[in-house]
Amino acid sequence: MIASRVVDLLKVRVYATRRELGEAAGLAAAARLKALLAAQPVVRMIFAAAPSQNEFLETLAAADGIDWSRVVAFHMDDYIGLPEDAPQRFSRFLQERLFDLVRPGVVHLIDCSAPIEAECDRYGKLLREAPIDIVCLGIGENGHIAFNDPPVADFDDPATVKPVELDDACRTQQVNDGCFPSFDAVPTHALTLTIPALTNAAHLYCMVPGPTKRDAVKATLEGPISTACPASILRRHPDCTLFVDAASYAGVTA
Repeated sequence: MIASRVVDLLKVRVYATRRELGEAAGLAAAARLKALLAAQPVVRMIFAAAPSQNEFLETLAAADGIDWSRVVAFHMDDYIGLPEDAPQRFSRFLQERLFDLVRPGVVHLIDCSAPIEAECDRYGKLLREAPIDIVCLGIGENGHIAFNDPPVADFDDPATVKPVELDDACRTQQVNDGCFPSFDAVPTHALTLTIPALTNAAHLYCMVPGPTKRDAVKATLEGPISTACPASILRRHPDCTLFVDAASYAGVTA
């Protein structure tokens, strides 16, 4: 770690490289998970699916001493309209990089092929069955968390899960990340957990590497707490740690 600070309530940890960021975040989340499992019968977790999470997920999956059979796992968003076997499906991403490796006791996947209103209701009820202990998330190039892009973000959203139209910056990021070959190939709509569904969790670990996230990290830390940068709400969370690397932190001046 090359720097650390606190912005409002948000703990910020800066690492030299993306690999160091992912390893540190993975070890921190693993330690929290083990501590919770020592104190309670089940731990409920929500995961993000994006290339920015790769090193974190690799480290978490390799951690020793975790009884994953007592973990209930969710994910925070997925595209509407992709075929069941599409490689870009977030459920598939997490199955390949985490769930199939560690075998959580229960995995709840979003079914974007189901009727939208019914699926929002079904998944929302599962999320509300008990408190969420840990959320592992990232921040988009436009400052989104999950698919709560600035035009649809609501810090007081009454919903738990909702359908959204993705803004152009969000869709462009999916091309930049190498997930889709062109802008037109990126779906226009998705299902997402709302901002309160994420921030009501007890412990948040947010991993944001790379130069394409520089403006979003700067806005998160230095801008107003506003839906213009949805991730800025993390500064109000009582236990959120933001893990960044030198590239994503380079625009921060304070």
